[in-house]
Amino acid sequence: MNAFFNQLFDYNFFCNKKLIETCIALDHVPKKSITLFSHVLNAHHIWNARMENKASTYDVFQTHAIENWKDIHDENQRNSFDIITQAEDFEKRINYISSEGRPYTNTLKDILFHIINHSTHHRGQIALDFRQNKHQPQSLDYISYKR
Repeated sequence: MNAFFNQLFDYNFFCNKKLIETCIALDHVPKKSITLFSHVLNAHHIWNARMENKASTYDVFQTHAIENWKDIHDENQRNSFDIITQAEDFEKRINYISSEGRPYTNTLKDILFHIINHSTHHRGQIALDFRQNKHQPQSLDYISYKR
């Protein structure tokens, strides 16, 4: 299971890194894309904090300056890899409070997969926003990454 999640988080890291590089190179990044990618970074951070039973530093919809994205992304990745590496049981139940204040419990593996799926979902929204603003989005398909 460790190898599977390491591979998924490598893919997620690759995609987010390409998106960050693309945005840094643009003269103007659409506001919606900035909001969405900040949310991706925040959510990843929040889920890592929940799995580590720590308080999160960021709010769900906090906006970050593009020049800070790389540092936040690198920290998220390091923390996720630490969580995966130290995991003894991916069926371990994680208790947490949602951003709406409701208590939930999910397995470690479900939360890890959610981080990847959530990021992919919002990168798709960013690709659409890029197209609507006359920017060419990067191809970030998993199969392309594996080629």
